[in-house]
Amino acid sequence: MNSPGSITGVRRCHWAGTELSIAYHDREWGVPVHDDRTLFEFLILEGAQAGLSWETILRKRDNYRAAFNNFDPRTVAKYDQRKVAKLLDDAGIIRNRLKINAAVLNAKAFLAIQKEFGSFDAYVWRFVGGRTIKRKRGSLIQAHTPESDLLSRDLIQRGFKFVGSTICYSFMQAVGLVNDHEVNCFRYHQV
Repeated sequence: MNSPGSITGVRRCHWAGTELSIAYHDREWGVPVHDDRTLFEFLILEGAQAGLSWETILRKRDNYRAAFNNFDPRTVAKYDQRKVAKLLDDAGIIRNRLKINAAVLNAKAFLAIQKEFGSFDAYVWRFVGGRTIKRKRGSLIQAHTPESDLLSRDLIQRGFKFVGSTICYSFMQAVGLVNDHEVNCFRYHQV
């Protein structure tokens, strides 16, 4: 019998145990992202996940894409209180006023970073020297790192919300700034 991390005989990170999390693990988690729209999506979803499971967010991800105009930061930055009220009535997303308002503020701050650095991609990859940080054999996954601490402080200084160091580290893992696949996971050497 296969353990959850080895469904179909393939070794995966221990947390990939459901069909949805396995698909996410195998196709996306830890793959370096350089597309600003995708980086914005993950930044908003990681903030929405605060206090919840990532599985919950994955189940609602398509609803989030529809509700947040496919995470177009220019559009989200223009949301007014009427749009926020509509989002608060949307059962397909996490209906938390602070998180929804943070997404709008973050869109505005995201656009300011794009203007300053040319792209959010150019900005965020500076925190890892432009190269993915690979998890070392035998090291434990951490809740935050010096790099995520720096990213968090800088984002907060620029007006972002729901970007604490732990959220930033999860974001860094998701978009490939960090490769935290377990060393015996088949994806460790692929990403």
